[in-house]
Formats: sequence, structure tokens, C-alpha cells
Amino acid sequence: MKIDVGLGVESGIHGIGDTARAAEELGFDGLWTSETKHDSFLPLAIATPNTRTMRLGNSVAIAFSRSPMVTAQLAWDLQTLSGGRFILGLGTQVRAHVERRFSMPFEKPAARLADYIRALRAIWAAFQGDGRLDYRGEFYQHTLLSPFFNPGPIQEPEIPVYIAGVNMRLARLAGELCDGFHVHPFHSPAYVRDTVKPAIAEGAKAEGRDPEAVELATSAFVISGTEAEARKQREAVRQQVSFYASTPTYRTVLEAHGWEEVGDRLSGMAREKRWEEMPREITDEMVSAFAVEAAPDELGHALRERYEGLIHRVSLYTTFEPGQNEDFWRAVLDGR
Repeated sequence: MKIDVGLGVESGIHGIGDTARAAEELGFDGLWTSETKHDSFLPLAIATPNTRTMRLGNSVAIAFSRSPMVTAQLAWDLQTLSGGRFILGLGTQVRAHVERRFSMPFEKPAARLADYIRALRAIWAAFQGDGRLDYRGEFYQHTLLSPFFNPGPIQEPEIPVYIAGVNMRLARLAGELCDGFHVHPFHSPAYVRDTVKPAIAEGAKAEGRDPEAVELATSAFVISGTEAEARKQREAVRQQVSFYASTPTYRTVLEAHGWEEVGDRLSGMAREKRWEEMPREITDEMVSAFAVEAAPDELGHALRERYEGLIHRVSLYTTFEPGQNEDFWRAVLDGR
């Protein structure tokens, strides 16, 4: 099992190089960037020359906000810059954001994402080969690539593609087409074991692929520290879980435990904007299902015990800051 780190850029991009370098020096296996307030590719371009061995990827870049050609060029350059360490992570986002924030089409998202990935690979093949590009899919068509616009071949042209999702159609798509699947932080081992992995296996079987070739990555809620710190973290997890559980899109996670009624109640409370009441619906049993709780010096072992054989790459749903809590992070890494 690999231990990765999420690269937060909420305070700006100026410290990204130092953060990436410190993370590699501590011994993290990979670094992921998200796409909320900031683009997820630019931080990776800064992190890449400041690292030598870590894998670097998006978790995730929003596919439908960009043309496949734009994403293909970004990925090609990052793969070149990193010497083959880049992982392209893609997500669909939800209809409201794609249509109203990005002003882009969203219909048939799973089929559109499949077409997007096939288009990417056709473009990369043209970059690496003779430049002939003739991709004609259901949503994307790429039929022009003159030499002036072709970046040409690179040493490591096989770029891993991970996708993120919660519903089983996207998990099946990962089995059909992808190298990895980002499991949402709102998850439990039971959900991964009984819902996600069978869907990936179903997709892989349909395409004659080995489901074990699809790596699973996730970010884990953790509760670890002094009694006072753990109490504060537990309530933060309770609040975060209540938010995710109120979203109908994530109802499949609750279904793995028979907690659908809790989700229905939370959805109603969210519509009524009763945000402060929602965490009370999340029991201690539910917190234990969705979070890892252990003393700092036992957290690495607890992560391995929870995810060994289930998840390939794990990061913590907490911010890494260079020079802070280094004993904690070393204990986590030593427990791999």
C-alpha cells in the first residue's frame, strides 16, 4: 500500500515547490492536486521539478470543462517534465457545475467520459506516432493535427488514466477503460469491497481485462491525536459525513450499510438549510465506518489493516504543511 499526500493550494501557489519537496523528503509515495478554487495542472507543473521520485497526479481534473485536445497537451507536457511520473485523474463533476459554472454540456456523463478517454488515447497515439489523427466518437471528433501543432513523441508515452466516481456506472467504466479509480473520501471498506470492486470487475470482464490492473486510490478521514484533538476531529468528520450523506448522488455509500433512511432525512434537512442539525444524524457507528481512528503512532498500522488488499494508494483527508507535525507524518509513513 502506498501513502500519498494531497497538495492543498488554498493559501496560494507560492509554496508549492517547497511543500512538494518536503513531502518527498519525508517519504510520501505520491502527490495529488485537487480542482476546487484552483486549476489542478499548474500546481503539478510547479511540483514536478521540485521532486524526483514521487508519482504526481490530479484528484481530479474536471474533464468536461476542457476539450480532450487541451487535456491531452497538458498531460503530455507533464509526463515529459516529470520523466514518466504523471497520472491523469479525471472527474465528471455534477450537472449544475458543468452547465452553470463552466457553461459546457453534461448529458450522458458516463458515456461522454468514456468517449473523452478514447479521444485522449487517440490524440496521444498521434503525438507519439505519425501524427495522423482521425477520431470520431459520439461526443468528440478530432480529425486535424498538422505538424506545427504536434508536440511529437516522448520517452514515456503511456500515461495512466484514473477516473473518480461514486456511482457504479463510473466504477464499471474504470474496469473497462482505465488504469485506476479514485474512491471518494466518503466511503467505508464495506462499500469498497462489496460495491466498488465488483463493479470494476464487471467492467473489466466485459472488456477482457484483469480487474487487478485497476489501481484504487482514496483519501481517508482520520481521527488521531490527544483526547481533545480527537474529540474535535471526530466532530469535524461527523459534520463532513453529514454533508456528503445528504447528497443523493452519494446514497449508494449509505446503501452498503442499510442507512438509506438517514440519507433521506439529511437531504430534507439540507433543503431546509438546517445545516447545524445535520451532524446529529450521524451516529458514532457511522463515524467509525467512514473514518480511521487511532493514536498517532498506531495510525499507519491502522491504515494498513483497513486498506491492505483493498486500496492501493491512500492519502489522509488532512492538510500537510512542511515543518509541521513531522513526527505524526513519519509515524504514518513508517506504518506502511
